[in-house]
Amino acid sequence: MRDKPLNLASALLLFLVPPAAWAAWLGWDQHRDVHPDGSVSGPYEAWQVIGLVLTLLVPVCWAALRHRVADTALGTTAGLTAAAWYDWSDDSSGLYLIGVATVMAATLAATLAVASLTASVARARHHGSGAAIGRGE
Repeated sequence: MRDKPLNLASALLLFLVPPAAWAAWLGWDQHRDVHPDGSVSGPYEAWQVIGLVLTLLVPVCWAALRHRVADTALGTTAGLTAAAWYDWSDDSSGLYLIGVATVMAATLAATLAVASLTASVARARHHGSGAAIGRGE
């Protein structure tokens, strides 16, 4: 089975999940941490970003198993990019644009890789289960 053509309803649904996940994992933490040596980190901790990524794996894999690679790549990337833009756009330095562009590029690459791999595994399992039947064995 080939990947299905872009479905705007599916892509829209996949667009809505990342901002909700962003709000749940990252949206509430807006303060930077000042360490005793004066260095600053944050506002996010590693576990928050890992939680966001793991949460987004569920809809990405779900859509990919239904051969909706284009939908998941477009929807997830656009949704996460929009969430980053909204959250970071109050930065007066303008450097948030670099962060947003990085989120967009990394999300597109990761989503395409995960969705393509998931769809390929599903396709191989589908063909493997029907291969013996098709040859009359």
